Order: sequence, then C-alpha cells, then structure tokens
Amino acid sequence: MHFLRHRRRPLAALPALAVLVVAAGCSSADDSGPVAVPSPGAKVAKLCRDLDGVLPAEVDGLGRNDPEPASALTAGWGGPEIILRCGVSRPPKMIDPKVATGDDPDAIGGEVNGVQWLMEKQDDGSTRFTTASRRAYVQVTVPADLDTAGVLTGLAPAVKKAIPEGIAD
Repeated sequence: MHFLRHRRRPLAALPALAVLVVAAGCSSADDSGPVAVPSPGAKVAKLCRDLDGVLPAEVDGLGRNDPEPASALTAGWGGPEIILRCGVSRPPKMIDPKVATGDDPDAIGGEVNGVQWLMEKQDDGSTRFTTASRRAYVQVTVPADLDTAGVLTGLAPAVKKAIPEGIAD
C-alpha cells in the first residue's frame, strides 16, 4: 500500500512555529493563506506523487517554495506566487458548452507544449489553469503580474511525463 509522501519538518521547530503564529495573529509574512490539499482516490494520488517527483525546481525564473500544509499534492514557486494542486475535481466550466465554442469570455481552452488546459480568469486578476484530457486534473494558479505562457511551458514536461493522457476518474 502506498501512502502520500509528506515533506518532513523538524519537530524542534514546532514550538517556535506555534509562538510565531500566535504572535502574528495567525497570518503569514506574505499574506498567503494555507492551500487546500485535494483528496483524490488512490490511482490519482499515485499519479500526483509521480508528478511531485518530476516537477521542476524553478518555473519562469521562480524557485520552488511549496505552500503549507506540506503535501505531495501541492507545489509552489516564488513567494509562493504560483500554486499547483494535483488531484482536484473536474471544473464545472470544463463541461460547459460555452467554453467549447469560445462563447465564455472568462474561460477558454488551449494547448501549451502538448498539454491541454482550461483557462479561467479569477476575480482577483489571477488565472487558473486546469489540465484537460489527462488521467488526473492538475490545477495551476498564476497571479496577474506573471507570464502565464512561461509558467505553463515550464510545467508541461513534468505533466506530460507523470500524468498520462486520458479521462480522469
């Protein structure tokens, strides 16, 4: 039986971390909150662990900086500005006929280096991309001030290597 790989944190740092969280009023220095970790089935979780093992150390010039809580199903680059979540549910827009015909201005489909993506503009100006036609849904959120093409180009080889083409469960 396989279990999700968790990045290890030194136990001695836990008391200091608790003091900092309380002193900071439960906020982080970069004002980013915790990232929701998906909870996919066993097959998708294995694919996501495989993806975590081949993700690049740098994307569009930003070094890897994974969000909290630590999980093989999430990754980040930058502050982290770029957030990847693997094993998410299929976005409702993915089955919306308006997206397929290009009639939805907030969601369109496209391909970058052999990986198909659904692109959805978010209210905060960021863009959320979700893989299509892959056995697991991989979601990447990119802030408005970053080059989305550079991000997707940087992630495409890892997605192609770890997440086979097909329909996600």
